[in-house]
Amino acid sequence: MTPRLQEEEDGHSAGHPSPENPSADPAERIHPMTHMQSISFSTDKKDEVLELMSRWSADAIQIGTAIGGTMLEDRSTPGSFVMAVSFESAESAAENSNRPETGAFAGQFAALCTEGPEFAEFDVVEVYGG
Repeated sequence: MTPRLQEEEDGHSAGHPSPENPSADPAERIHPMTHMQSISFSTDKKDEVLELMSRWSADAIQIGTAIGGTMLEDRSTPGSFVMAVSFESAESAAENSNRPETGAFAGQFAALCTEGPEFAEFDVVEVYGG
């Protein structure tokens, strides 16, 4: 079964807590993203990476198939990062990866990395708190 977004008549997502359904059964939660991609890397050019990723995310979310992304920096190892990008499916992640624009950004991004990037693909099992 693939998780999907389903709106109830009251406008709330089925299976998610709402004023009318405050204790929705976690086994029945559904959500719009079923796939996440992580990109692990290190850089000594944080500001340049953040600027590039800001442009990449605008393109990937507005034109491509990404739903959203989050950049994380390791507190114990400054300069080490993980970018987590959410997609509706593994297929939509592959579609986004195959876009020429994504390839162009990837080349610019790799040039800013001192280690990596390393990519990993994940299926979403459950989403907590949202």
